[in-house]
Amino acid sequence: MALAELNLSPEQCRTARLARDARFDGQFFVAVKTTGIFCRPICPATPPQEANVSYIADAAQALQQGYRPCLRCRPDAAPNSWAWRGVETTVQRAIQLIQQGELQANNLAQLSARLGITDRHLRQLFQRFVGMSPKQYDNHRRLLLAKQLLHETQLPMMQVALASGFNSLRRFNDAFANTLQLQPSQIRRQSSSKSAAGLRLIQSYRPPFDWSRMLDFYRARAIGGLEWVDDQRYRRAFTIDDQSGWFEVRHHDNQNALELTIELTKLSQLPALIQHVRRLFDLDADSFEIDRHLQQAGLARGFIAGVRLPGIWDTFEAGVRAILGQQVSIKAARNLVQQLVDELGQSLDSSTAHDAALNRCFPTAQAIADSELMFLRMPDSRRQSLKRFARYYQQASDHNPDDWLALKGIGPWTVNYAKLRGLSDPDIFLSSDLGVKNALKAQQLVLEPAQLSPWGSYATFQLWSRL
Repeated sequence: MALAELNLSPEQCRTARLARDARFDGQFFVAVKTTGIFCRPICPATPPQEANVSYIADAAQALQQGYRPCLRCRPDAAPNSWAWRGVETTVQRAIQLIQQGELQANNLAQLSARLGITDRHLRQLFQRFVGMSPKQYDNHRRLLLAKQLLHETQLPMMQVALASGFNSLRRFNDAFANTLQLQPSQIRRQSSSKSAAGLRLIQSYRPPFDWSRMLDFYRARAIGGLEWVDDQRYRRAFTIDDQSGWFEVRHHDNQNALELTIELTKLSQLPALIQHVRRLFDLDADSFEIDRHLQQAGLARGFIAGVRLPGIWDTFEAGVRAILGQQVSIKAARNLVQQLVDELGQSLDSSTAHDAALNRCFPTAQAIADSELMFLRMPDSRRQSLKRFARYYQQASDHNPDDWLALKGIGPWTVNYAKLRGLSDPDIFLSSDLGVKNALKAQQLVLEPAQLSPWGSYATFQLWSRL
């Protein structure tokens, strides 16, 4: 199946749009031939006649075909499409990197080199699977982000341009008008945002989503100074390209969305941060399809709808947490990570600090590699494993967790846990995990990874949730 193709039949799309079914939001877009507008399937406008519509897998493809975004349902605010999953891995990785702003920091040749292919081959792959060049896809993505910023914030126009990857206001205005067939000032005049200058964005998801269960998971593992969790919100300090900041999310159940509040050092970091947050809270998952598959695979009894994958900031932090969590309880692992952050975490820049609850960033690989780690109350062999891992991370150009198996003290459980939470790999069934074993035994279940694939990670969290 090519990336540009829909996973849904026209009849499924028709039924979903007529019902305004939020479970299909972002799965496809409705292009209206008579008006030249494209909409989300949940659009509140009167549905057009079936003869006048076509169904498109991704918002960037709709822009490429000359449609302009609806101002009522705002395709720029839809969850990311899953049309890109399950096909050409190189293109998937390229899309993820582009969404994080890779082509703002580097050129196409550098992106291609990072993927291990030539830029010519990457262009060919994009034409085949996406229907446009990487630069065109990046341009469409940036313009949709700019449109969201215009709708939802009071950022000055130049800051909107910078945050969406345009260094020139003139280039931004021209690209916006040529591609979206709108002037930025039109969006700003229509905006209902009354917030002060700053960044507060809506991040949509497809229901169901068990938000309280995800918060409980984060709360049990939260590291003081780095993270803060209450009954409604999750807050965290972060570092992107050696620049620190913080974000907070709170749930809006009536909107099927999280409200994201951000404090950034550089606006150019915004695309990367948004993608981090969307992955951390698994906002692009198709929970309806995942839940259906797992129930048919044998997990129907006691099934919990809307379980998502709570992520970790990156693979380095995931690897560190996994090493410190080897053969100890959740509480003991949390205490070790807390000691590490207290001793080696860099202080959060006072200009970005939100309050006293957030004052540390996660330690760097260099800080861990240079420390003797004697403050960690654990076997010396595990300290050495952690130092080896940090040194490896300093030197490796490609941080593939599968390569960690060559490091003494790191085995399959550690690697798979890091892939599960650091990469949000959807198909990691931790069959050797003690918690998973206990849950299976308690329910007298026998499950094989092949039954659960490609959603083994969600099965892991289903079983953990039953303990």
